[in-house]
Amino acid sequence: MSPTLNFSPSAAVIGGGPAGLMAAEVLLQGGARVHLYDSMPSVGRKFLVAGKGGLNLTHSEPREHFLARYGSRRAQLEPLLTQFGADELRQWAEGLGIQTFVGTSGRIFPSGMKAAPLLYAWKQRLSASGLTFHQRHKWLGWAADSSLRFETPGGEKTSRVGAVILALGGASWPQLGSTGAWTTILAERGVEIAPFRPTNCGFEVRWTEHFCAKFAGQPLKSVAITFKELHRQGEFIITQDGVEGSLIYALSAPLRDEIEATGSAVIHLDLAPDWTHERLIERLSLPRGSRSTSSHLEKTVGLKGVKAGLLWEFVPKADFADPQKLAAAIKAVPIPLVAPRPIDEAISTAGGVPFESLDEHLMLRALPGVFCAGEMLDWEAPTGGYLITACFATGRAAGLGALEWLAAY
Repeated sequence: MSPTLNFSPSAAVIGGGPAGLMAAEVLLQGGARVHLYDSMPSVGRKFLVAGKGGLNLTHSEPREHFLARYGSRRAQLEPLLTQFGADELRQWAEGLGIQTFVGTSGRIFPSGMKAAPLLYAWKQRLSASGLTFHQRHKWLGWAADSSLRFETPGGEKTSRVGAVILALGGASWPQLGSTGAWTTILAERGVEIAPFRPTNCGFEVRWTEHFCAKFAGQPLKSVAITFKELHRQGEFIITQDGVEGSLIYALSAPLRDEIEATGSAVIHLDLAPDWTHERLIERLSLPRGSRSTSSHLEKTVGLKGVKAGLLWEFVPKADFADPQKLAAAIKAVPIPLVAPRPIDEAISTAGGVPFESLDEHLMLRALPGVFCAGEMLDWEAPTGGYLITACFATGRAAGLGALEWLAAY
């Protein structure tokens, strides 16, 4: 249950994404006067862009699997997600008049699929509850008297409040406001910062000029990737620089870690996951006659286009004459990844403020009265609704922590 204040202190929320807006809502419900500051002309810009192709709010998979998606930070996020997880997020959306549904993949979407109606309804409710929005206010840190400093179109302005919630995002998509510039401000105040690293990102591959010119931009569908003990099936896209897409993003954290440790990571791509190795050998062993090798591949096992191109890119030419070796290659084409794509292209980032620098209410130990939420915290999760759910959960937790702080001080 949220604390309720018997007086009306003020609080500042800096950052207008899901985490910041949720923190503001909790503070308002507890009776605080809340000012929300954002450097952009409007709030929720990354939220809107993320929902352009269909806003994936959360996921319906069983709780244990859901929590496992947060990897090494599960222990810190589990209590917050227990209080506000997938079910609570759906109920919250319904409270805004937004119905949700479960897609075929288990992902949960608003009925209209878009982010804009939800964000509009939420902003209307927040405004009606008394939230004061301050757009084009770039946070500069603190003045000597501990007031907050902001760069605005009208010059520098300051504000003194009883509690501060920082929800400034990570370092991906800087054009939408998540620049990571806040790390310098906090580091100067003695807050430990874990270096930002890309996650849910693409990777670079040294394609030959011929392959790149012919296949860049083409999707690879109905394939599977194996990396060490990990195995995932889905689809991704060949890019001019390498590979990207949902199947790649699902493995981005261990792939990134392997490249950091050894300099490269090799994935093995199954181009025919519905075929057994034995069936491939049987079909490839059929007489070729006057057909070319490419035509034989297409006629016998249906491989053509970009899938056949990958075989020619990475499999020795001599192996195409050996059905057993060619079948083995089709089931496990080795693709060497040499680097993650730049961090500003990533969907999200790892790094930021470690949980060890925070108390159980997400308050900075080095800066009493200052709380952190969302992607500026050091955690990561795959796409599929996990990122947004944890942003909501940490925003709510920071809001509750700030209410307790205000009530005590």
